[in-house]
Amino acid sequence: MIQGLIQIGFTLLILIIIVPIFGNYMAKVYLREKTILDSLLSPIEKLIYALSGVRSQREMTGWQYAKNVIFSNLVMGIFVFLIFSFQAILPLNPTELAAPTWDLALHTAISFITNTNQQHYSGETTYSYASQMLALGFLMFTSAGTGLAVAIAFIRGLTGRSLGNFYVDLTRSITRILLPISLISAIILLSQGVPETLAPPVSLTTLDGATQIIARGPVAHFESIKELGENGGGFFGINSSHPFENPNGLTNLIETLLMLSIPTSLIYTYGVIMGNKKQAWLLFWMVFIIYIFLVGITAIGEYQGNPLINNLLNTSQPNLEGKEIRFGWAQTALWAISTTGTMCGAVNGMHDSLMPLGGFSTLFNLFLQIIWGGQGTGTAYLFIFLILTVFLTGLMVGRSPEFLGRKIEKREIVLASVILLVHPFAILIPGAITLAFPEILSGISNSGFHGISQVIYEYASAAANNGSGFEGLGDNTLWWNLTTSVALLFGRYIPIIALLLLAESMRQKQPVPETRGTLRTDTGLFTGVTAGVILILGALTFLPVLASGPIAEALKLAS
Repeated sequence: MIQGLIQIGFTLLILIIIVPIFGNYMAKVYLREKTILDSLLSPIEKLIYALSGVRSQREMTGWQYAKNVIFSNLVMGIFVFLIFSFQAILPLNPTELAAPTWDLALHTAISFITNTNQQHYSGETTYSYASQMLALGFLMFTSAGTGLAVAIAFIRGLTGRSLGNFYVDLTRSITRILLPISLISAIILLSQGVPETLAPPVSLTTLDGATQIIARGPVAHFESIKELGENGGGFFGINSSHPFENPNGLTNLIETLLMLSIPTSLIYTYGVIMGNKKQAWLLFWMVFIIYIFLVGITAIGEYQGNPLINNLLNTSQPNLEGKEIRFGWAQTALWAISTTGTMCGAVNGMHDSLMPLGGFSTLFNLFLQIIWGGQGTGTAYLFIFLILTVFLTGLMVGRSPEFLGRKIEKREIVLASVILLVHPFAILIPGAITLAFPEILSGISNSGFHGISQVIYEYASAAANNGSGFEGLGDNTLWWNLTTSVALLFGRYIPIIALLLLAESMRQKQPVPETRGTLRTDTGLFTGVTAGVILILGALTFLPVLASGPIAEALKLAS
């Protein structure tokens, strides 16, 4: 047990060291301050703007920013859908895979354009190298860049700046952050045995004389942006538990840090842009404490193991079902909470095999979306909770609700409420319909409480733009592909539009001078109240589902 806890602690220590360094770098990128990559990338970016016709000095309003996000994503989604549809006649298809069904192609395109990467397929047997690289790999960069761009525009609006230009923010997100880091990490992964080849699968004769086909492909560069961009879609069906995606402990550490680095550091970036690093650190530690708590209870559950199996064997051992032995219970628990906390969705073990405490924690992450949250948008959601807390506490103590010197009024609260209410609607309504017709629609592989968790997890993963799943679910059906596509779109674009309109509304407000009556938000007390608001709202909204799923399953197992 001690060794497992040391592994978790070492990973988190490295993360804490990374946060201020990376957070400060991202702030310089978006504030257009000088960085070490300027001499190399500035000419390339100017060429991109010239060829695309982007007026880089043009500032956008909230509506303009939102419309350009939606338009660009629509064009990219259609492009990718066409690649899937004509996959059979395109090059780089060594196994001569046919085109997927239209509903699966539609779901995959929507899933990757929304930075979710929810997979109702196995990559090595469904999509060609061309589809994986030119379609899915392309969207891994652009969807992650879109999330970062929206988050930065939101932060600018909160601090009274112009929201900026979407295409400039998207370009800088890719050229200055995603591309350099993914290139370096891909080389490291390649050195550790992750393949990067266009050669076809290998046919081998096993020791007992049988023939085995071993899939391979251009995996290393795919894997690096998968983790860094919080994409999560695996080149292979079993994702980062496959030895070609994640061969050893070092690659597991690198990939864990990649998925955590941007969402954790972006909180510090906010502090730099706002000029209040104290508040940034307070928010960081608030989320970190909740994150550590969830890692802890998940790790305890996996270490204690399944009591039914332990009683049967008359021994005590960790729950190793669905896990890679090379990672064990500790690294699987840490990864499960990290991937659902960051909305990455990659897995190095099967979440369907987690003990009920792990099922509770991963679902809880998907419900809250701020530990650490999606690529960029998670940080924005965190400040939505801040705005609500300011409003509630300001009313309770008789002070005018103000955030960053700007009054919070009806329009801001309405938009903040829309952002938070879309999520439960996108999960609970289709989940209830599916559970009402379990034999026809659900595809549940486990009866009882775990079956409820399987269904709700799938919709929560889609609405939260996460992509992981309880993979015992039979989800490659017309019903699942279409209903989760709706959840994907609602969970991505309605909050983005509302975030940008809220940022524009805050930007237009005249700042109010700070007085003795101003409610300060950079104190430990206010941060604690914010944590309480987050947990209460999450509990009130989703407690019945948690009680019907993992909590009931845990009580039944304990009895």
